[in-house]
Order: sequence, then structure tokens, then C-alpha cells
Amino acid sequence: MNSYRFIISGGGTGGHIYPAIAIAKELEARFPDAKFLFVGAKDKMEMEKVPQAGYEIKGLWISGLQRKLTLKNLMFPFKLIHSLIKSRSIIKRFKPDMVIGTGGYASGPLLTMAASKGIPSVVQEQNSFPGITNKVLGKKVQKIFVAYQGLERYFPKEKIVITGNPVRQDLLNLSEYQGADEGFFSNTTDRKTLFIMGGSLGARRINQLVEKQLNFFKQHNVQLIWQCGKLYYPEYKKYHSEYVKVYDFINDMKLAYASADLIISRSGAISVSELALVGKPVFFIPSPNVAEDHQTKNAMAVADKQAAILIPENRLDAEFEDSFLKVLRSEDLQRSLGENFKTLALPNATKDIVDHLEQLLKTKNAAI
Repeated sequence: MNSYRFIISGGGTGGHIYPAIAIAKELEARFPDAKFLFVGAKDKMEMEKVPQAGYEIKGLWISGLQRKLTLKNLMFPFKLIHSLIKSRSIIKRFKPDMVIGTGGYASGPLLTMAASKGIPSVVQEQNSFPGITNKVLGKKVQKIFVAYQGLERYFPKEKIVITGNPVRQDLLNLSEYQGADEGFFSNTTDRKTLFIMGGSLGARRINQLVEKQLNFFKQHNVQLIWQCGKLYYPEYKKYHSEYVKVYDFINDMKLAYASADLIISRSGAISVSELALVGKPVFFIPSPNVAEDHQTKNAMAVADKQAAILIPENRLDAEFEDSFLKVLRSEDLQRSLGENFKTLALPNATKDIVDHLEQLLKTKNAAI
């Protein structure tokens, strides 16, 4: 058995954390004696989610730059220097064979120090428009694993490998959990179930839409699993009832996906990749507040193939009810949307990435 040592860094959002955990689990399956250490940003959600997945994590004092002059920006150089020094200390003590970054502020200083010491380093970019951390790291690492075509604009072409995004492997066998919604509803035989997911923190505009349409959903015999996010739970928990289940966060997503007949979601890269595996009718409401409007581009790539419904935030009031009813009333349309979406899935992304990591490890060992 190879007792490899891996440092994995990524966080800030679930879109960075869950790919990191998926890669770790696949590496662990191949190398049971391997040791893992995660590195994240202090006070970010990875400090909670990574230990829940069974891995040790250390936090760096790091945050991103704001778009306007703030006290946080004035502190950034000190945070960066502090994080570089701590990253060097972590690497020296843990002695990793490889360092893997999945985006987020903490991966910047960590992979910078790893690359400077000649330790094999890679990044995994989930989006069609890379974050600033991965853009900078792209020049330093050996491989860049991506999910979209056309990223040669941002990364050295010879380093890019198109694999798709790592996703939760339990979604590959979602049919096993069909009919498992007793955990949400006691009687679901005559109602369609709509699952609303706005991300771990929540999506204000989606929550506003759902609140406004509660009577509409009731009128059309639709029950809700509503993940409103931790920021908004205090505001919306009052709507929890027999047919409206309100949650700040849902840990067991496979049960929510399995229970759903219809889904409303943002269109972040990991959500799109997961929903392709789920293969159910999805209404994408992209966040307009992201770099290069990449969520709209993600959703368009699916909607253009008749695999999902795209409704921009600024057209929700005018279009949502008609679009929703059109899908709700047609079993054929529901089936075709789900089937078309499933053809876009890349279920082997995690394994493909780890295949390449294995090859890098072999190359390193051969060179020693």
C-alpha cells in the first residue's frame, strides 16, 4: 500500500468544498493508507463541513479583496503574508506528496508555497469563468482540471484537462432513494414535490419568489422542500407546515433530490453538475451577482439543449407562473427535460481526476 500524504485546499462555498471532499474520498478508496489534511479559511464553512466528512482541517487567516476601498482591503497584505508563512509551516510539518486546490482564498497561499518547493500541485476549476485565485495559480501548478471548453483564455493550454466537476458519488445511484421522502412528508401520494435550493447561505430573490407564490403552489397541489439558507432561515421558518418544509441547510441532499419531482436552483457549476446526474426537471434562476455572469452562461448551456428552464431574475414576476404550470401539467415535458439533462452528465469526473493524480505521483516517484 502507498502511504501517500495529500493536502487539499478549497472553501468559502459548497462549490469549492464538496469537490475537494469528493476527490479526497476517491483518493482514500484507492490508497487506504493515505493521510489527508485540509486547509481552509478561518470562519468559513469548510471549517465545519470538512470535519463532518471525517477529515482534519487547519484554518488560515485569509480573505478576498473587496471591490471598493475598505478596512478589510487594507488588512489584506498582512493576512496574505501571515497565510504564506503559516502555509509554509503546514507543508514543512505534514510533508505532502501532492497538494490539490479547488478554489477559494485559502488555496492561494497554500499552493503558492507548495509549488515554490517543487511539490506536485494541481487545481480543479468548477466554473466557466475562473476565480482570481485559480487564475493566478494556473501559472504555477502542473495540471488544471476543468468542466468547460474554452478556458485556454485563462490558463496555459498544455496544462488543461477537461474532466467535468467532482460530485457526490451517492447521486450516481439516486434511484435507490426514490420514495424516501417520508422524512419530509407523511402523505405525498397526490402531490407533486418541489425542491427549492438556493445554496448553503441562501438566495434572497429565490426566497422572495417562493414566499410570494406559496398560495399559488398550494392552489396547484404542490408541496415544498425549501432550503432557504442559514442567512434567511429566521425570516422564513414561520412558513414550516404540513406541506411546506423549511430548512436552513439540508445535509442529506440525496434524499431531497430523490423526493423531488421538480427543482428550483441557482446555476453554480457544482449545482449544474449534480443536477445533470439527478435528471429531473429544473428551473434555473441564475444569480446575476457573479463574475462575468457565469451562472447565466452555465444555465444557458443546459437550456439551449432543452434540458432545463432558464428564468432570469428580472423576468420572474412576468414568466414564472406560466413556465411552472407548463411543466407541471405535462408529464411528457417533465420526462424529456430530465432525460435531456441526464445526457449532459459527466459521472466519472472524480475518477478521471484521480487517474491523472495517480499518473503525476508515478512520474514524481520515477524521477526520484
